[in-house]
Amino acid sequence: MRCSTPRRWTRPSEITLCAALLLSSAATAAEPGDTAPGLGDPHLRIIPRTDDERARIARVTAHTRDFSASEPFETRPGGAATVRARRDAQAFAQPSGNLPEARRMEFTLGDALFQKLWTSSPSSTRASDGLGPLYNARSCQSCHIRDGRGHAPDGPGDTAVSMFLRVSVPADPGADVPRIEGWIATAPDPVYGGQLQDFATVGQRAEYRLEIAYDEIAVPLSGGEVAQLRAPSYAAAALGYGPLAPDAMLSPRVAPQMIGLGLLEAIPAADILAGADPDDLDGDGISGRPALVWSAGHDAPMLGRFGWKGGEATVRDQSAAAFSGDIGIATPLQTALWGDCTAAQTTCRDAPHGGDANGVEISAEAFDAVVYYTENLGVPARRDPGDPEVLRGKQVFYDTGCPACHTPKFVTARLEDQPEQSFQLIWPYSDLLLHDMGEGLADHRPEGRATGREWKTPPLWGIGLTGQVSGHTTFLHDGRARSLLEAVLWHGGEAEPHRDAVVDMPPPDRAALIRYLESL
Repeated sequence: MRCSTPRRWTRPSEITLCAALLLSSAATAAEPGDTAPGLGDPHLRIIPRTDDERARIARVTAHTRDFSASEPFETRPGGAATVRARRDAQAFAQPSGNLPEARRMEFTLGDALFQKLWTSSPSSTRASDGLGPLYNARSCQSCHIRDGRGHAPDGPGDTAVSMFLRVSVPADPGADVPRIEGWIATAPDPVYGGQLQDFATVGQRAEYRLEIAYDEIAVPLSGGEVAQLRAPSYAAAALGYGPLAPDAMLSPRVAPQMIGLGLLEAIPAADILAGADPDDLDGDGISGRPALVWSAGHDAPMLGRFGWKGGEATVRDQSAAAFSGDIGIATPLQTALWGDCTAAQTTCRDAPHGGDANGVEISAEAFDAVVYYTENLGVPARRDPGDPEVLRGKQVFYDTGCPACHTPKFVTARLEDQPEQSFQLIWPYSDLLLHDMGEGLADHRPEGRATGREWKTPPLWGIGLTGQVSGHTTFLHDGRARSLLEAVLWHGGEAEPHRDAVVDMPPPDRAALIRYLESL
């Protein structure tokens, strides 16, 4: 097997990495025709692309240079899975537009389970118990409100239910870590585990209370304008189990939006790897690197696509990790009945649980339904892509170099028995790679291969509907940016020249750029 741009994979370690990714990708084979284990099926067959299809894909995914009108199919960012752009708060809660009628009941069941409030054990409702004993939320929907993005606490009376702190400590490089080239060895905090939970069931102590303070930073812009950024600092207060480890590293996370996840998973790994340039051989200043993680579902190294640092390979892996860490629910992939409780938290581990005869707290069938639901939340149609100011903003977006990371288009793999994601032209505006975003956004906490300065490029599709769906317009991994302009101005590292271009451009161009982003 080979990557599609071998000139960029010159070092032996990178060639090995590339081969490992291509050999282990599930539902995203690098070379069409490979058989790989798939979501929901024991074996998923990737239908080969013809030479003519490859040529057509190259043409249709090439960056446009014509900004006089919208591009063909630009109104449908999710391909045939696109849904109409609703004007209410449920814009992200619709099933994929091409969802087979025979599977709509499974989607509806998954929706109900996504909203389900779990209870602590023992409970008279056996199908709903197993919460905690330590947790951040009682349901998936509590964090991903209306399937949108979470937010940082807004004032003293607001809770951090859609935000938490990850925690880890440095580990010996020779420790029991995945055998993945470039892996940065870390371990959970010996007492508090991998993330801090701010809620607990009766008889247990919550681990902490999240406290955030902000410093305002004025950023002068061209034309006499001034933007105000807020630089956050985080503290784990009211620790319930003693101090954190002296070398504990904390990183905040808000829940991301949920649309289009199955489509992202269906992008061929080779197409993502084609954009990687870890040594910046083309000299454009952009050095995207693939995240490589161990997949719990496939017991193999795979390309990391989900999470703010690409920490999970598949929707299924991400769902299991969230059930365990956020709610404390054991799934067929992560079977610890006590969730993230460590061996040092003996009361937590000894607490009653909701395990069934199979040793899990959500059945395989119910878990599959949740995964199917999260794979098939439709991407809303674009709004006003042909508007003159939107087109002007699109040209500014391209001329500024934003597509170097926010790759507009991909074509998904041909997938048998998975028509919802199969062979679709999609517009996620992400290369799904890791990038150094500078000291301003650094959390100084490595995750897998990602350093403390690296973040995976988040998709931009649907970003203009954030206020409508989520009731706020805060962005980035910790919600510090209160507007899209603030989010852009936090870009540093590889994106610093692009950020500076936005600072210096004429105010009408800056306004058009934001108008374009709001149309996505």
